[in-house]
Amino acid sequence: MSLFEVIRFALRGLSANKLRSALTMLGILIGVAAVILLVAVGNGSAKAISDRIEALGTNTITVMSTGRGGSSSTSLTKEMADALVDPELAPAVKSVSPVVSASSATMTYEGSDHSVSSFVGTTPAWFAASSTPVGTGSAFTEDDVDQGRRVVVIGQTVAEELFPGIDPIDKQVTVGGALFTIVGVLQEKSSTGQQDSNDTAVAPLTAVQQVLTGYGALSSIIVEAADPDDVDAAQDQVATILDQKLAVADSSSSTPYRIQNASSLLETQTETADTFTTLLGAVAAISLLVGGIGITNIMLVTVTERTREIGIRKALGAPRRVILTQFLIEASLLSVMGGALGVAAALIGSQFEIVGVKPVIVPSSIGYAVGVSIAIGLFFGGLPAARAARLRPIDALRYE
Repeated sequence: MSLFEVIRFALRGLSANKLRSALTMLGILIGVAAVILLVAVGNGSAKAISDRIEALGTNTITVMSTGRGGSSSTSLTKEMADALVDPELAPAVKSVSPVVSASSATMTYEGSDHSVSSFVGTTPAWFAASSTPVGTGSAFTEDDVDQGRRVVVIGQTVAEELFPGIDPIDKQVTVGGALFTIVGVLQEKSSTGQQDSNDTAVAPLTAVQQVLTGYGALSSIIVEAADPDDVDAAQDQVATILDQKLAVADSSSSTPYRIQNASSLLETQTETADTFTTLLGAVAAISLLVGGIGITNIMLVTVTERTREIGIRKALGAPRRVILTQFLIEASLLSVMGGALGVAAALIGSQFEIVGVKPVIVPSSIGYAVGVSIAIGLFFGGLPAARAARLRPIDALRYE
C-alpha cells in the first residue's frame, strides 16, 4: 500500500467523526495560539518599556531624593544642580536639568478645561537630555528661566484637547490662577498602556515654582553625559559632588539620594522581560500538553471503535507498519491542522491590544509552537497507533 493510500485512509477515518476531530483540533489550536500570543504580549510589554527608557536617552542619569536623613538639608536643590556643572570636578557631564513637577495641573482656555497629567518645570537643556524635541514653535530660553517668564510648551494631547483645529502658538492659558503663553508644541511621542506621553506641559523652572510647586526641593535632576561611553564616569562624578554637598561620610551606606542609570536600567529591564516572556511561554505550553493528552484519549477511542476494521485489514494482508503509519498520520494531521489554525488565530489576535499592550509576534515562537504541536501528535498518537498495530487479526475479528 502506497503512502498516498495510507494518507487517504487516515483522512477518511478523521472525516468519519467530524465533531470529535474538530474538538480535538480545538485543544491544539488553543494551545498553539496561547503560546504565540502570550509570548507576543511579553515581548510587546518589554518593547514598550524599553522604548520609554530609550526615549529618555541612554546617556542620561536621573538623580532623585530618597528622603533619608529626616531634614530639608538632605533634599535636592537648585544650588546642588548648579554644582554638578563643573568642568573640573565633573568633566563627563554635558548638561544638568533641575526638575520640579506637578502631578496634575488644570489648564483653561476660553472656558475649556484640561487636566494635564504632568506639568514640568525645568531648564532648556531638559529638551535635549530627555529626547523630547519641540515640533512647532520653539522652546523657552535661559533668559525666560532667569526672568521667571510664564511661557509653556505643551504636548500633542493638550493641544488637541484645548485647541482643536487651531494653532495654539501665542495663545494664553490659565494655570493655577496665572496666565501662561504657549510658545511651542512638543513632537508627538508613542504612548503605550495607560500612560499618555503626550499629555504633558513644560515651563521654566522659576515660573512653575512660583505658580504651582513653591520654592521647595527639586523632584529630580537629569544629568546628560557628554558621551554614552561616559555615563558611568558621569555617575561617579555626580555622586562625589552630591556626597560633598550633602555631607555624606560613607557613600557605601544609605544615601539621601538615588541615581538611576538609563543604560543599566535598560539592561536590567531586558533581562527581566526575557524571564517574564519565557515564563509566559512555559505556562501557555501547558495547554499544548493538555491538547496532546486529548489526542491520546481520542485516538484510543478510535482504535477501540475500529478494532474489527483493523482485524479485517490485517487478515487481508495489511502489514503492521501500514496500520501503525495510518494511526500516526491521523494523530499528526490533528496536530498539524490544529497548529495551523492556532497560528492563524494568534496572528489575528495580535492585531488587537491585550491588557493595554500591543503584542509583538516573535517568529521563533511560531516555529516552536507548531513544532511542539507536531511532536505532540507523534508522541501522544504513538501509544494508540502501537496498540492498533499490535492487535492480532483473530482477536480483532472476534471483537464486538
